[in-house]
Amino acid sequence: MISDLWYKNAVIYSLSVATFMDASGDGVGDFAGLMRRLDYLHGLGVTAIWLMPFQASPCRDDGYDISNYYDVDARYGTLGDFVEFTHAAKQRGIRVIIDLVVNHTSDQHAWFKAARRDPRSHYRDWYVWSKRKPRDSNKGMVFPGVQKSTWSYDAVARAWYFHRFYDFQPDLNTSNPHVQAEILKIMGFWIQLGVSGFRMDAVPFVIATKGPRVRKPIEQYGMLRMMREFLQWRQGDAIVLAEANVLPDTDMEYFGLAGDRMHMMFNFQANQNLFYALAASDVRPLQRALKATRPRPKTAQWGMFLRNHDELDLGRLSQQERQAIFKAFGPESDMQLYDRGIRRRLAPMLDGDRRRIELAYSLMFTLPGTPVLRYGDELGMGDDLRLPERQCARTPMQWSDEPCAGFTKSSKPILPLVSSGPFGYEHVNAARQRRDPNSMLNWTERIIRMRKEVPEVGWGDFEMIATRDVSVLAIRYDWRNNSVLFVHNLASSPREVSFTVGLKGQEGQLLVNLLSEDHSQADGRGKHRLLLEAYGYRWYRAGGLDYLLKRSDVAA
Repeated sequence: MISDLWYKNAVIYSLSVATFMDASGDGVGDFAGLMRRLDYLHGLGVTAIWLMPFQASPCRDDGYDISNYYDVDARYGTLGDFVEFTHAAKQRGIRVIIDLVVNHTSDQHAWFKAARRDPRSHYRDWYVWSKRKPRDSNKGMVFPGVQKSTWSYDAVARAWYFHRFYDFQPDLNTSNPHVQAEILKIMGFWIQLGVSGFRMDAVPFVIATKGPRVRKPIEQYGMLRMMREFLQWRQGDAIVLAEANVLPDTDMEYFGLAGDRMHMMFNFQANQNLFYALAASDVRPLQRALKATRPRPKTAQWGMFLRNHDELDLGRLSQQERQAIFKAFGPESDMQLYDRGIRRRLAPMLDGDRRRIELAYSLMFTLPGTPVLRYGDELGMGDDLRLPERQCARTPMQWSDEPCAGFTKSSKPILPLVSSGPFGYEHVNAARQRRDPNSMLNWTERIIRMRKEVPEVGWGDFEMIATRDVSVLAIRYDWRNNSVLFVHNLASSPREVSFTVGLKGQEGQLLVNLLSEDHSQADGRGKHRLLLEAYGYRWYRAGGLDYLLKRSDVAA
């Protein structure tokens, strides 16, 4: 049993070791550099770090093409450096979760090399083969427009192999019990070295049946329960955060009706509709998405995010909604990717408008779930559209206005720094913002501190509050005899709204603003009247600041 559901009220910070901090001076970030920046992350207030892949890899896909699951890529350090890092994070009360990339390996992995050389090899059935090119080889690509096929011919094996992603990433045959056992072994290895869980990559593909005769893949949900059970046996508070961009009617298949499968999932449904709400100043689709994804077991949690290391995937929206977002946030063709998304970072998408950036992050921190913040977004970092595909938004962290942004002493960083325009590191960097009390960095630190003091968002249930304005979103959370209310104006003009909180007594009469002195007292009819500035937001606690004296030790 899990005795501590730490992930229910966490603040997760996502980063790539390669682009965060370089201590060795070779231009590539490493664990020694990351360890030196732990105090920065501790000061920011994050409670968990999610690491992009750092295992041995040819790095043709930023490390998602793994060639050895049991070692650290030499560019980032050693296994000893990794253990030192996890130990240092633990000392600061920060947990570490890592990417679990087991849908595919690199074609340079020893398993695949053995499989292609010898059809009688133990590893042959660890991959998916066909003697002839399957008829549907031009369907199901993850990267349309870049990827041409899902089957490629291997001259050594004299057979076609399946790859849902790039051709240098052959899919593992995850239906094979030996592969499943190996996945558990990989999880156990890294748990032993100090991690608190995994962000599991491409979960729907991992659990789907694969093969030349598979026309409609079947999801093997039992695999998720197997992984969950293994973690509970090995380390009770270790978790899996699933990347599963699926429709709401299958969410419970991933969580499990009894909460016995995935601990967390990214809420892609809310994410895509949130961007439509920001583009159209219309909160109704977002409200529907939140209601559709409301069902989940008590121990389960959503991961709420704005931008991640991939493109902003809009594939679940209608063509009209997608075009509205393209027009607002990615109107040029080089800003779009894979015929479905936008490859920019958040700050450039919002034209660097501080009001809109704050609004977006205020929304993310107050939607039902656990917030996941991406490195550099606390500064409002930009992107470099000259870089291919998703690399444009994966540039090195901007620490200072010194050469190479304080990221490295090398003149050749792993990726070019954003060095020109309003988002160049001379203007946007941590050192400069640390000295400015009104900077984006200091705003983010304050908002994280306040978010951790409103556990109702992570633990409680929510109700939509009617405002009769499609541009204004109001949500109330209730947990253990306490309530909080959040109001956001997504319009570019001021809005005046009136509403009732839906609570009895003092809790419904007084709303105490947690971010300013702008409190609200209900009128004689129990209605609150608010004037929200353009892109304005309010965080309220209902009833007053003696809430801790009223909090119950059990669910009300």
